[in-house]
Amino acid sequence: MAERERIILGLDPGTTVMGYAIILVRGKKLSLLQFGVIHLKKYGGHELKLKKIFERVSQVIDEFGPDEVALEAPFYGKNVQSMLKLGRAQGVAMAAALSKGIPISEYAPKKVKQSVTGNGNASKEQVADMLIKQLSIREAPKLLDATDALAVAVCHYYQFGTATTKTSSWSAFVKDNPGRLK
Repeated sequence: MAERERIILGLDPGTTVMGYAIILVRGKKLSLLQFGVIHLKKYGGHELKLKKIFERVSQVIDEFGPDEVALEAPFYGKNVQSMLKLGRAQGVAMAAALSKGIPISEYAPKKVKQSVTGNGNASKEQVADMLIKQLSIREAPKLLDATDALAVAVCHYYQFGTATTKTSSWSAFVKDNPGRLK
């Protein structure tokens, strides 16, 4: 019997730099297909950045055909405007996946760090080091947003879909999360 394969796209939403990572799961073996960042700083208005996020995430989805998309949930910071912009970026990335019928899952940053390192308070560098060793990555990326996205994908693999949010349409998301919408 052939081992079941699935592809997971991990996303670390951002409005300046957005990380993405694609892993292949074959049985219990993980392989990194690609990871990197989407640079958004060069785009002027916030609306243009959101458009570019949608387009680039859609392109990655079209290229790799992931079975599932996992995103890191925004953490609650002190700057409300930054939080709002980050939430919009995450929403646009979700919309790109949902528009193609791909189920999404969302994970809190501490959950991601805990899954990868065993420590929910691990630094970005500790997470990156663990992933580099675990997946035998030859060269570390310059920006840790790429390894953050990889950590989200690996976390999703470890959770087997027991995320805080898992849905395949906006209507299902709204129905499952009435308290998240105002």
